[in-house]
Amino acid sequence: MNLTQPFSRRTSDLPNLAQRLLLIAATALATLAAAVILFTLGVRVAYAGRALPGVQVAGLDASGMRPAEIELALGAALTYPQNGTIVLRDGDRQWVARPAEVGVIIDIPEMGRRAVALGRTGGLLSRIADQYEAWYEGARIPPIVIFDQRAAGEYLARIAAEIDRPEVDARLRVEGTEVIVEPGQIGRWLDPVATLESLIPIVSQLHDGNISLVIVETPPRVLDASEQGEIARRFLDAPLSLTAEGMEPLILAPARLAEMIQFRLVEGEEGAPARYEVGLEPQQLAALLEPLAPELERQPQNARFIFNDDTRQLDLLQPAVIGRSLNVNASFEAIQEAAGAGRHEAPLVFNLAEPSVGDDATGADLGITENVVAVSTYFAGSSPERMQNIATAAGAFHGLLIAPGETLSMAEVLGDISLDKGYAEALIIFGNRTIKGVGGGVCQVSTTLYRAAFFGGYPIVERHSHAYRVLYYEQGPNSPGPGMDATVFVPLVDFKFTNDTPYWLLLETYIYGTQLLWKFYSTSDGRTVQWNSSGATNVVEAPEPLYRENPDLPEGEIDQVDFEADGMDIVVTRTVVRDGQVIYDDIFKTHYLPWRAIYEYGPGTELPKDAKTE
Repeated sequence: MNLTQPFSRRTSDLPNLAQRLLLIAATALATLAAAVILFTLGVRVAYAGRALPGVQVAGLDASGMRPAEIELALGAALTYPQNGTIVLRDGDRQWVARPAEVGVIIDIPEMGRRAVALGRTGGLLSRIADQYEAWYEGARIPPIVIFDQRAAGEYLARIAAEIDRPEVDARLRVEGTEVIVEPGQIGRWLDPVATLESLIPIVSQLHDGNISLVIVETPPRVLDASEQGEIARRFLDAPLSLTAEGMEPLILAPARLAEMIQFRLVEGEEGAPARYEVGLEPQQLAALLEPLAPELERQPQNARFIFNDDTRQLDLLQPAVIGRSLNVNASFEAIQEAAGAGRHEAPLVFNLAEPSVGDDATGADLGITENVVAVSTYFAGSSPERMQNIATAAGAFHGLLIAPGETLSMAEVLGDISLDKGYAEALIIFGNRTIKGVGGGVCQVSTTLYRAAFFGGYPIVERHSHAYRVLYYEQGPNSPGPGMDATVFVPLVDFKFTNDTPYWLLLETYIYGTQLLWKFYSTSDGRTVQWNSSGATNVVEAPEPLYRENPDLPEGEIDQVDFEADGMDIVVTRTVVRDGQVIYDDIFKTHYLPWRAIYEYGPGTELPKDAKTE
């Protein structure tokens, strides 16, 4: 039985069946697609110029609506720009604005255009897909919000005009002696950019908003100066006393301080705030201090000693004095510091200069081991005033040290010769006359010192003789005679000599009755002095006496005020020798003028018959 044949025929028919089925399916799909296309085209034709079904604009179903209808409907629904509320706050202050006032606009025409354009742009398939999606799922077009930041900025600028304020430093000022403190002010500035950034998320969602304005605060350099004001008040409560050793305090009254007070702004360090410093105005303070400098200056002074002939040591006579000069800048700072702390006393500051010889110096230190010169002059017949002046001037040199190589100036040591310094009025030579003047008799001291330096073999730097021969200087034993005097008239005429030895020189002066003894202590370097005087030459006799009326004298009284002396020239030579070698060879020339005696008499006094009057 042949079973296979029928089966074979059925198997061969399967491909044809599949082909037929595929053809049927393709035909069906094509028909369906054609139907969809026809449907889509039909809908588009039916909705020509209108929004397709399923299109929503800002929640409004715009299906079948034309653009004008959509705009009309949206205009009625989207009233946020006109009816919304934006509250802008700054603390307790607030400003209420409509969104439109801050630049919020809803672009309704564009929304209507987009609604109608949905499903009608792009390729065919894209259009069909958009149309199907709108019909099946719905297509939502959100509101198109435009935020005109320029308009918003203009609105915020109007608010800023009410808010903005500059930072202001606290101020201090003085009225009379009253200190006025004006507080500072923190600057406040509306930040429009940051404020607009906070507005964007609210207005883009068409929401009402309550927004804090973004404010930038700028603190002043000094916000509060009350502490410095209190310091200034304390400072002006009482006078300021400037103190220094040896000076009466300089008192500045509050009214004067108020004229000088200054408040200086000082920047803080490492982030600290600035602050005011209370002080005095620099130029006025300098004008106050600088004139004080010469008065307060003090030269360093070596200690003074006397040589103890028994112990052969130095005994302290007068302590050393530390020199000083006013340090204007440091004093300025000290006063400013006192003012800044509200204190009422400030010490002046000095630059100090140590003397060359302190109180603890010894004879061995200075090379003072023996008496090298001793010279005396005599002044019998001197008035008490002249004797007082001799003692005062000689005392200025007692215990004085002269350094090796130093030149001594009598004028510098004596300084001001005045009544305040203990001098009295006595006869002095002034010009071509002998008159009463302060310090008469000082030349007894200069003459004695000249002779000590002369016979000690020290170099004479400056020496001036008297205008006429003075017999005082030729009194006593061992007088060298005329031509061995020296005059000093401070500050014009000086006597100077130099200590040219390697040892310090100690001067001592003593008065025994009418004798002035001048001693030099040092260490001898072996020098000796040889000297010679020419004696009087070119002698000119004194003029006849002269009588002059003095209305201050009583009748019958005659006083001699000048004494006669012959004029003459004298030459003194000196040779200083050491170890057989000449160190100095000096010539000292003296020219004395002829000098007449002068008598003063009271009115009505009978004079000698041969008296010559003025």
